[in-house]
Amino acid sequence: MAAACAEMEPAAAPPPSPPPAAAAAAAAAAGSAELVCAQGRNLKAVLCQRCGSRVLLPGAATFARRELLLPAMRKKAAAAAGGGGDLLREHWLVRDMFSFENVGFTRDVGNVKFLVCADCEAGPIGWHCLDDKDSFYVALERVAHE
Repeated sequence: MAAACAEMEPAAAPPPSPPPAAAAAAAAAAGSAELVCAQGRNLKAVLCQRCGSRVLLPGAATFARRELLLPAMRKKAAAAAGGGGDLLREHWLVRDMFSFENVGFTRDVGNVKFLVCADCEAGPIGWHCLDDKDSFYVALERVAHE
């Protein structure tokens, strides 16, 4: 059965993105201060946790808070057995898919595509709803920074 985007995220519409200074202040309060510049963008490159492949260059994404449910990261055999996921709240928001250095997309799962490392296929590291062509979310907990 196909899952709609509304089933994958909160029922309420996402709040408008805060102004850059507010996003940077929110990130600082959350302990992500070393990752976010005053304009709310990523200060460091975003890398795959497993293989170190570069996913995003510095300044390519904006810090965003949004609750998204991502399937748990595990090996394919364990993923096939089913199971839950993780509710993640801190993300890098990318507005243009061509901003990525190295990312892959899963097949559609309802109206959602999950983002994975294009080199080692680790993931999902992020989330993209097909109804919103300009929003790609990369979970801070699922990537490394350099």
